[in-house]
Amino acid sequence: MAISCFNGGAGWPEPVVRVQAVSDTCGDTIPERYVKPLSERPRLSPASDGSGPNIPVVDLSMLDVDATSSAVAAACREWGFFQAVNHGVRPELLRGARAAWRGFFRQPAEVRERYANSPATYEGYGSRLGTAKGGPLDWGDYYFLHLLPASLKSHEKWPSLPSSLRGATEEYGEEVLQLCRRVMRLLSSGLGLEAGRLQAAFGGEGGEGACLRVNFYPQCPQPELTLGVAGHSDPGGMTMLLVDDHVKGLQVRSPDGQWIVVEPVPDAFIVNVGDQIQDQHGGIKKRSASKLRQSVPGSD
Repeated sequence: MAISCFNGGAGWPEPVVRVQAVSDTCGDTIPERYVKPLSERPRLSPASDGSGPNIPVVDLSMLDVDATSSAVAAACREWGFFQAVNHGVRPELLRGARAAWRGFFRQPAEVRERYANSPATYEGYGSRLGTAKGGPLDWGDYYFLHLLPASLKSHEKWPSLPSSLRGATEEYGEEVLQLCRRVMRLLSSGLGLEAGRLQAAFGGEGGEGACLRVNFYPQCPQPELTLGVAGHSDPGGMTMLLVDDHVKGLQVRSPDGQWIVVEPVPDAFIVNVGDQIQDQHGGIKKRSASKLRQSVPGSD
């Protein structure tokens, strides 16, 4: 579950097939459309077994603000990622939001399809990105929502089932937006900028663009052949990613170019500095290669 801050109607070219439905019916072999080229499959370096390096962990409860700013900036310079712990968002809220969205993906197909999206905005229930007919597909469904600006936010796009979802999502969105603003202030200071410099570049408080994307990865009989989300870098400014503590699948590129699996800290947010901040500040090195991807769970 990720919130991204960023700056700034035709239908799909072919019928959209829900990966959840594919998982339920494909048996032991996934369709060819989901098989990644050999060079893109989730083969990992030895560092991915948990014994190697992990992305930095930054304690946001430290009383020394200068030390916190320095730690945030150092993690972003070297990795472009860090895990934020003691961030102030209540664990009960994190678990409640996750549970509510799991409840949505467990709804009958006809309920989920009421919120099917289109390439016009991508808002709603989706199973593909990009509009190339016959293009490769990822092994995952998702739900995309606008949070800011207010002119794009419409609760009509928010599922009404389960009944807890809208309230949990509203509270989660507000809390995580505040956290994103705080981290931007810390990063600005750590980079030697004015404290509000980065936030101002994205429109100031309330003027930013922000969205929420919930990813759902069904069980896969051949997880070694596919990815839930193919390798990419986030195009926005900053992403706050809440991973499922029970599914260890997020992979990031280490500074030496190896894919490693992130060892998630319970209730932490994985902070990802996106392309827009990297483009704006030379102190954060921009990598031309993909920075992150998501493997998928195998069959039980």
